[in-house]
Amino acid sequence: MANSDLMARGGNPRSRDGLAAVGVAFRRALVSQCHPKMILALFLPFVIALLGAIALLWVFWTPLTAWLNGEAAGWTALNDVDQWMVTLGLFSLKLYLIPFLALCILLPLSGILGLVIAAIFVMPIVLNHLDHRNYKGLARRGEYAGTVGTWNAVWVGLLFMAGWLLTMPLWLIPPLAIVLPVFWWAFAFTRMLRVDAIVEHASAAERKILWRRHNRQLWAIGACLAVANLLPPAWLILPVFSALVFAHFGLEALRQLRQEASVS
Repeated sequence: MANSDLMARGGNPRSRDGLAAVGVAFRRALVSQCHPKMILALFLPFVIALLGAIALLWVFWTPLTAWLNGEAAGWTALNDVDQWMVTLGLFSLKLYLIPFLALCILLPLSGILGLVIAAIFVMPIVLNHLDHRNYKGLARRGEYAGTVGTWNAVWVGLLFMAGWLLTMPLWLIPPLAIVLPVFWWAFAFTRMLRVDAIVEHASAAERKILWRRHNRQLWAIGACLAVANLLPPAWLILPVFSALVFAHFGLEALRQLRQEASVS
């Protein structure tokens, strides 16, 4: 099908392309995650994120906590509450708040590093695995897939880090301490993995159609993964599991798109 015909189809999604497709993608990802090859794939992004966290804490912990202590000296409300609690014989609020803030800055940076590694290096492993088991015969029509995927992962990772750090002061406004982390992680999962999931198989025109047609579902997947990311035990599996969810959703949507084209 010509690119113009493909683009014309993009504005008319079928009713079957709803949240049910999101549930199917999650179920298929759970099954795929239990395969020994996908279990082994868990270790690469986890080890990278762990080493990244250790390196960040080793290098930046002292200067970061010193800078936060200096900034906290000018927070009048915090100092008043801290002095009041110390006077009552309780504990110093700043003694615990400063390390907590430092962790909130450094750990997400190591987490996004693990996701970038998963997008660049683990996603090809995931796609090769699914090619042989779930999507045989789905032609690879992507061009410059490695360059497109790597560039997308890098700029999304950098924007995530900038957005995370710049919006941290807003955490003091309820309920933004929950909303903002979920938003930024949903952004990272969605904008990074929607590309890598189909960049090798879909042409540029097909990618535009799928992203426009399934924008809500892709963001729903990203939001679900972002909520799960609030739970530390999930950090071990999320880089690979999220790649599997987006790959299942994207490749199935691409297969349906090409089936539509073949019967037109």
